[in-house]
Amino acid sequence: MHAPLASTTRLPVGSDADLAWVRQHVRQVAAGLGFGLVQQTKLVTAASELARNTLVHGGGGHVEVTLLTDGAQPGLRLSFVDTGPGIRDIERAMTDGYTTGGGLGLGMSGAKRLVKEFTVDSRPGQGTTVTIADWVSGLPSPRPGTP
Repeated sequence: MHAPLASTTRLPVGSDADLAWVRQHVRQVAAGLGFGLVQQTKLVTAASELARNTLVHGGGGHVEVTLLTDGAQPGLRLSFVDTGPGIRDIERAMTDGYTTGGGLGLGMSGAKRLVKEFTVDSRPGQGTTVTIADWVSGLPSPRPGTP
């Protein structure tokens, strides 16, 4: 289990300007923790997609940015929270190509591929929380199916 290293910062997600601030904040925090440029880009890309989903599909909400530690290895957890209509079929929503917004349908599934940890908690009519986490590493992550 991962314990918080410091505090959690809560950022609003209610406008396009908020989306820009979330991206900027995630990049700054990730860089400060020692994430490499590729990891930073992956985190910012995932955060951008999930914040946009929070705004467009969830009607707005917030993101909680939490610094993590696993021994000496720092990490970052981002929880995107809304009180919108929820996701009726999470498995279908995670399928590449599935979209309710006219996009490419790679948002949630794409975000999942960019980070080490990904969870979705959604209740129809009550909202959705998507949580991602990643850890600073000196080595690239192994691809699935490789030793």
